[in-house]
Amino acid sequence: MCLFVSVVYMCICSCWRLLVRSCLQMRTGSQTFLSGIASMTVPVYIAEASPPHLRGQLVTVNTLFITGGQFTASLIDGAFSYLQRDGWRYMLGLSVLPAVLQFMGFLFLPESPRWLIQRGLTQKARRVLSQIRGNQNIDEEYDSIKNSIEEEEKDSGGDGPVIWRMLTYPPTRRALLVGCGLQMFQQLSGINTVMYYSATILQMSGVRDDRLAIWLAGLTTLTNFLFTLLGVWLVERVGRRKLTLGSIIGTCLSLSLLAVGFLISAQHTPPVTFHPLDPAMANSTCSKYQLCEPCMLDPGCGFCYSENSSALLTSSCVPVNKASTEHAAWGRCSNSTLMRDHTYWAYNYCPTSYSWLVLLGLMFYLAAFAPGMGPMPWTINSEIYPLWARSTGNACAAGVNWTFNILVSLTFLHLAQYFTYYGAFFLYSSLALLGFVFIYGCLPETKARRLEEIEALFENQLCSCGASDSDEGRQVEYIRVKGSNYHLSDNDASDVD
Repeated sequence: MCLFVSVVYMCICSCWRLLVRSCLQMRTGSQTFLSGIASMTVPVYIAEASPPHLRGQLVTVNTLFITGGQFTASLIDGAFSYLQRDGWRYMLGLSVLPAVLQFMGFLFLPESPRWLIQRGLTQKARRVLSQIRGNQNIDEEYDSIKNSIEEEEKDSGGDGPVIWRMLTYPPTRRALLVGCGLQMFQQLSGINTVMYYSATILQMSGVRDDRLAIWLAGLTTLTNFLFTLLGVWLVERVGRRKLTLGSIIGTCLSLSLLAVGFLISAQHTPPVTFHPLDPAMANSTCSKYQLCEPCMLDPGCGFCYSENSSALLTSSCVPVNKASTEHAAWGRCSNSTLMRDHTYWAYNYCPTSYSWLVLLGLMFYLAAFAPGMGPMPWTINSEIYPLWARSTGNACAAGVNWTFNILVSLTFLHLAQYFTYYGAFFLYSSLALLGFVFIYGCLPETKARRLEEIEALFENQLCSCGASDSDEGRQVEYIRVKGSNYHLSDNDASDVD
């Protein structure tokens, strides 16, 4: 039902975007709230409906299709950038087509077998489980799910809200901390800064053509899609823990490369060689800057310059037009007529020959992030909670993800202004390194384990969870003893009936 409602609302929002007259009005049609519900519900549904040996791949496929949608959207953005008017309206309005297609698909989507059993609809649960498993024998899986739910209902029969019971029950409290921590470090490593501002970042690095920046941003989304596809292939072969650790350390290094690219560009920033004065702008701070870098970091100033094939000529720092950042307030860059051949206006970048280094850093960043830190927080959160806490745990983790998404996205341009561009990316790199320490110490391996078995991984202290995958590669059996998971070694397995 959550998915159905969110898709209906997305259809309405897409239609609204076709009718609005300004970007400000478009905020009324925002679908962020129900997008958050869908982002929380979809991985849970996939995990509950998947067989254990394919669960990681199928949840990761969800992220794969998201990145594929981002790549398709970037191609559409590039195509509509050539329209002189209302390109943004048609670009956003086209989102109604996938929303309607998704709506039609959800009409045929069954409920999760675990949810049906929990609600007492056992016959319907058997039909759904048989339908999604095909010709496989479902009796053992059905009995396992049913027994697990019965045991969990006995164990979690306490009073109070689910979130309170999760916080007071040590295994679910530890699982919640790990799940929320993964989502937090996913955002603090700067992924949505890169995805939202990829075209802006490329412009900041010196790419002065808007359309070229949009198409290059499309290249970064293609990289994101292809390496997410690699993650689908690796998740059941390498395991969640190793894949996430390798991903976040690669993310840390590539963010450092991005920062170095901006640092080199700043060290080779062109000087201001011409100081034109306008009587109305006598007190402007722009005329005091001697280099392009501080001029560009001031939101009230821009860099106006001419160039020939080998050098910059008559470069100046002048106030920006308050009505539009595409022109200067006065002088030779104040309108297109005055801007003759080889005269350019740079509002948020400095001309540099090191743009390729920033593009390379973006590509390496997405190549490292996409296989692991992109899908794994969602995959792992869909697995680590017992059934009675699964929806609440995923809701909390998704809430943390969207909260830090907003925080990082809203602060990026301010960080770039006050700490410089390279300072902002060095900060993200440091946060990614901190995330590596957290994941190494706290994240256990959940590969190929049944959802009903994973709770036992969080019975130890939090910082020892990461060491609990030492039994990987040997045969492990689990039985229920008084509502708990009891772990048996190979030598003890013969004693179990």
